[in-house]
This record gives sequence, C-alpha cells and structure tokens, in this order.
Amino acid sequence: MPHEPLKVRVLIVDDDRDFGRLVISVLRDAGIVETTLVGTGAAALERAAGFDIVLLDHQLPDTTGLDLLPALHATAAQPSVILVTAHGDEALAVRALRAGADDYVIKDGSLPSLLPEVIERVRRHRALGEALAAAERDLVHAERLAAIGQLNVTLHHTINNPLMAAFAEVELLLGSRLSDDQRASVNGIREALGRIRDILTRLTTLEDTRTTEYLEGVPMIDLSRRSQPLSVQLGDALLWFPDDDIARVVGMLLTHAGFQVERMASVEELHARAAGLGVQLVLVAGSAAQGTDPLGGFRPAPGRRYTLVALVPGDGSRARAAGADHVVALPFDPGTFVGDLLGALRG
Repeated sequence: MPHEPLKVRVLIVDDDRDFGRLVISVLRDAGIVETTLVGTGAAALERAAGFDIVLLDHQLPDTTGLDLLPALHATAAQPSVILVTAHGDEALAVRALRAGADDYVIKDGSLPSLLPEVIERVRRHRALGEALAAAERDLVHAERLAAIGQLNVTLHHTINNPLMAAFAEVELLLGSRLSDDQRASVNGIREALGRIRDILTRLTTLEDTRTTEYLEGVPMIDLSRRSQPLSVQLGDALLWFPDDDIARVVGMLLTHAGFQVERMASVEELHARAAGLGVQLVLVAGSAAQGTDPLGGFRPAPGRRYTLVALVPGDGSRARAAGADHVVALPFDPGTFVGDLLGALRG
C-alpha cells in the first residue's frame, strides 16, 4: 500500500530515462509524489529553485555531479544533494561528502530499498537546519527586544517627568484667557504631547521589531502595531540538552506552541525543578548505545505529573524501559514535533 504523500520535492538528475522512471516509481511508493526528471547539469541548475532535494547522478552528458555540487549550493534554494554513484566508487562518494553533498546512494540492486530511507533522513536534517535558522532569528529578535526594553526604561526615566510637566503647563494655559489663535496653537501642542505619550506606551508593550521604511534605504522600527502575546499557555517545559543547536530548535518550537520553556544547566537542577507545580513536559537527550544512560542521567520520580520525553537515535527501547513516556527519534521532524508531543501529554 502506498505511503501518505510527503511534503518534499525531489529533482532527479540522470540521463538514463529508464533509471529515472524507476526512481520516480520507488519514490511514489514511498509517498514522495513531487518529482521531476532532467538529464543534464544545465537543466538541473535551471530547475533547482523549485526543489528541496536533488538526486544527482555523477556521470552527466555536460558535466559531473561533483563539479555541479558547488553551483547547486550557490542557487537561492540551496537544495540538499544526494549523489548517485556507481558500485565500487565509494571513494568518489567520500569526495562528494567533503564537497558538501548531504548523502550518497549506490546505483545497484539495493537502491530501491535504501533510497526512500536516505531521502527521509536528508529531509529531516534539512528541516532541522531550517528550524535552527529560525531559532537563531528568534534569538536575535529576543536580544533586540531586550535592548529595546533597556532603552524603554531610559526613555521613561528621562522623558516621562518632563512630558507630564509639559502637559500640566498646557492645561494651565488652556484655563487662562487666550485668543482663538493662541488656544488653537496650545491645543496643537497638547495633541503633539499626546502622540509622544502614546509612543512611550507602545514601547512598553512592544513585542515585535518589524521595520518600515523611513527614507529610501533607511528602515525604522514600526510602532504602528503590536504583536499579540500567545493566548494559550500550556505550562512549563524543561529541557536537558547538552547540544546547543537542538536545545534552541526545541525551545523555539515549544515556545511558539505556548509553553514556558526553561533549559536546565545540570541534571541536579532538572531533578529539583521537575518536582515543581506547573511542569507539563520534561525533555531530555538520551542515548541508545550500550553502557550509556538512556535518559542522560535523569531519573523520573514515581507518581510524576509531567510527561517525560526522550530524544534519542535509534528505536528508543532503552529510553522507554528507563521510564520515558514518549520517544522522539533523532533527527526529528520539526513539522510534526509539537503535534506529537501534544498527543503524548498525559490527560
């Protein structure tokens, strides 16, 4: 029975049409339906922008796969590349990996069974890379907001008191005898002071750093709108990940879903914090290798209220035996990660 369609677009670059049709059939059976076959390196460069993964034969009529690799990586889409090599040409595969290929497959009888697995592995690594880039953007965004917060304190300290004094003086003037022209001018001053007060209020609740154009080529932060905070709060999620990249990606995904995320500095800190109220998720980086700790040193307490999730390579059987309620295989798919965790939460 065919698999459910996967959201991945694959460009097959091979001048052997029979082999190309075989690959398309294998991928369709694996649930990958967005495929296109081209026969030259030039055609691959023309079409690469619309694809996530390029399945690249090394021997092409106008170039070689190894020579085409840098040009593919220089395109705007920067697709992941899987090199197809002849049997016994593993040395070429190693050179391709060093040149930036994401993986390779050998054109032999094992290809139909191995290719879907290789493409899925590359797809997940690509998705993780995109999620990591988004996490880095979130980090920069948070740093910008922190700087804005510091500036906001300074502005309120230096501007608010004289602003209130100016408002008081304007009200006194409006209560005195003024000509119509003078009253109109003072009212204009009061409106201008009100706009300054409104801007200070917006700075207090600023949660976005989107910009708008002030002059041509000169951006400024747009204070005309504010982003709304998440209306759903799902509780606390605690992370115990030595790997900074994985921690940033998982933290970003959970934060966007509505969790309050904390990354623990040690297993001891995690044990103490996990005992507190409001903790819904505890996520740890585990290990599948014999002789290592399947939960990274963490020991779940009996009768715990939280759901324990282990991110591990392999099938996760050791992590489950050690007490994990849910296991996520590495590399995980950022697109389904939060949905899987929400489904695993204890009722």
